[in-house]
Amino acid sequence: MGKNKIAILDLGTNTFHLMIASLTERGCQIVLKEKSYVKIGEDGISRGIITKPAKSRAIKAVEWFAEILKDYSVEEVIAYGTSALRNAANGRALIRDIYNATGIRINLLSGSQEAKYIYRGVRQAVDLGDSISLIMDIGGGSVEFILGNAHTILWKKSFEIGAQRLLDKFHRSDPVTRNDLTRLNHYLEQELKPLVTAVETARPKTLIGSSGTFDTLSDIYALKKNFRKDPARTERVIPMKAFLEIHEEIVIRSREERLAMPGMAEMRADMIVMASSLVHFAVTRLGITRMKASSYSLQEGILFSLIDDRRQAGLLSA
Repeated sequence: MGKNKIAILDLGTNTFHLMIASLTERGCQIVLKEKSYVKIGEDGISRGIITKPAKSRAIKAVEWFAEILKDYSVEEVIAYGTSALRNAANGRALIRDIYNATGIRINLLSGSQEAKYIYRGVRQAVDLGDSISLIMDIGGGSVEFILGNAHTILWKKSFEIGAQRLLDKFHRSDPVTRNDLTRLNHYLEQELKPLVTAVETARPKTLIGSSGTFDTLSDIYALKKNFRKDPARTERVIPMKAFLEIHEEIVIRSREERLAMPGMAEMRADMIVMASSLVHFAVTRLGITRMKASSYSLQEGILFSLIDDRRQAGLLSA
């Protein structure tokens, strides 16, 4: 097989991602990554719909991606939708509209499939070793938790408690009130009972985060300590003491004050309060003592799973 290009589109609740990779007999090389902050869950996710403005943003974003695919002469496109698209009453209608506008066919991932691919991406980025770690991916619509090591998944589950959903339920003032944070923790205690039960058996001590939330936390930490992140490094440590301090800064600030924090991405400034509170609940409730951030997540997991499948089929060299 000669070199060919493949694109992976991840159409998330908050962000649409495009990744282009060149495949060869021996593996792949990532050529390009782009993203668009579409926020298809905004103003509608709690009502189970995607609003007209969000639909328009979604179609425009995929049209932009389609132009990039032409420029790069991509031969194969794999597109997946996650929480908002799979749960919204008009999600499939939007998928049809995107296909009619771009010719790109979008498949829907179940929460379980999403968790499996997230694990596959993280396993490629982080040295999991033999010990059990808790992997966490925070999206706008859902949050995936996976218990596993370098060899296997022991347990996985997707919860429809993503940052946009929590923002609608609990972030009613800015800064958020302590009372609303208490209400949030009571809610998470109920919603995450299956996770608590699974962790009681596995007893992981390391949390590995694989989403934009953890990228932002890592960026804030790096700038606080005045060190430059190596873009080639796919595994980054966030000391627990540093996370707890950053979390406290985040929850006491208004949006304007959060934006002033070095390392805070503008598109994260709204959801970071709920996302960081989710992380805080996980580490304090589950006895986690170490935290890492993975540069790879769902998109990379889909790509590496595809490569594995083609190797097994004899289409790529081992």
